[in-house]
Amino acid sequence: MPSIKYWLTHLALFIFTAFGLTTTFSAHAEKADQDKPVILEAEKVSVNDVKQVYDLNGQVLLIKGSIIVTGEDGHIVVDPQGYEFVDVIGTTEAVASFRQRREGIADEFMQGRGTQVTYDAKTEFLTLTGDASLKRLLNMQMLDQLKGWKIEYDDVKQYYQVIPPKDAKPDDLPLARAILSPRRKATLEK
Repeated sequence: MPSIKYWLTHLALFIFTAFGLTTTFSAHAEKADQDKPVILEAEKVSVNDVKQVYDLNGQVLLIKGSIIVTGEDGHIVVDPQGYEFVDVIGTTEAVASFRQRREGIADEFMQGRGTQVTYDAKTEFLTLTGDASLKRLLNMQMLDQLKGWKIEYDDVKQYYQVIPPKDAKPDDLPLARAILSPRRKATLEK
């Protein structure tokens, strides 16, 4: 029979994953990205310029300033204020990915991947779904890393959250994993 320590550890992990993981950072997304043009590449691009809707099929590549999104199929809607809502799906061979330079410290990036990537440029909210991972990199060295079924990253509120599948069971643990670097006082006080 498993020990009490075993059950307490699994209970703590379940609570950790069931309610998500939340942590904060000190830098924001690159603000200059808002004023950059959108560059779209795919095997097939369908454009409805009146409705500001773009459908992309096959080897999707979206570039807007420091933002790079890749995948197999994509759907982009531009709102009346000019903000893009991007939804890109990958395949088992080539997952969808997202990368963006962070404001402030040079060479700091957020980089993520999953079966599906959605990004709302207006709210600066990123969602990675399906065997998702998200990293915060500085000079190409990993500072923070999250893995799980679904990861949400809110750049405005400065947090990320790992969410397990709705049908997750305690036996499936760990459902989320985080490696977080210590925060220096100088980085936190900007």
